[in-house]
Amino acid sequence: MSSKYNKHMSLAGINFSNLSDKELGIIAAKIVADKIHGISFSPYIEGQGPGTQIGAAQIRERLKIIQSNVNWVRSFSCTEGNEQIPEIARQNGLKTMVGVWLGGDLEKNEKELANAVEIAEAGHVTILAVGNEVLLRGDLTEEQLIDYIKRAKQALPDIEVGYVDAYYEFEDHPRVTEVCDVILANCYPFWEGCPAEYSLLYMKDMYRRAVRSGGGKKVIITETGWPNVGTTEGGAIPSNEKAVKYFIDTYLWAEEEGIEVFYFSSFDETWKVEAEGDVGAYWGLWDKDGKFKYIDDLEQMEASA
Repeated sequence: MSSKYNKHMSLAGINFSNLSDKELGIIAAKIVADKIHGISFSPYIEGQGPGTQIGAAQIRERLKIIQSNVNWVRSFSCTEGNEQIPEIARQNGLKTMVGVWLGGDLEKNEKELANAVEIAEAGHVTILAVGNEVLLRGDLTEEQLIDYIKRAKQALPDIEVGYVDAYYEFEDHPRVTEVCDVILANCYPFWEGCPAEYSLLYMKDMYRRAVRSGGGKKVIITETGWPNVGTTEGGAIPSNEKAVKYFIDTYLWAEEEGIEVFYFSSFDETWKVEAEGDVGAYWGLWDKDGKFKYIDDLEQMEASA
């Protein structure tokens, strides 16, 4: 039999039925020990959130927890100290997807974009993400967003520039899709109420819809994840077991298909409760204190690998 048929995955993922929680945790730990493609990185600690000024020492401390487990980090802003993340990440051998946070404050948008251009010109940006879910939130018009993307591309002709939003926004806004060098799609079966047992199939369809919209452009999954605590969303239930299974399925599929995925997210963050409810605080692979959530001895496991 040809080796290409000897797959460890089915369409819906691997068979977890005979695996204990500990065994699932070991599989997840091995995946991160071998390094995942990327992660959505936020340097906030308990009591902090957007609006907090972040220092370089804190960024280094938080990044140190995860940097041996990822190849890329994705940041979300170029102000309030977040503009230091790309340089620190690059100093530690990581590639960077640098986020330009855009919203209704046009003056702040200008500062975000100017800082991003400066960071890129200094050599710290691998991919520039201009805006995150701006259309989904309704913060800017399509025309305004396109203008920001075009300005970034004009200032940085040698850098890949894209825009991050829910996968279906690239179907709904073909003019935005057209101006992007790369399609940066957020894919969340959880937020669409998909039961965990069908979540991988659902995410595959999300990805393929983004691919069709892109018309041949590269598509990167910039966010996907599953919370381990919180309120049910339709048929989607947060739990440790479902979260770790989703993580494993996501990265085995990504490896098999050669898809670049940035997992959401690095750490649990309490500040997200205000916008997303109780579930918002529990999307991290590491908890708020920097402990890997699905196995007790990740560092020991890495050391013995």
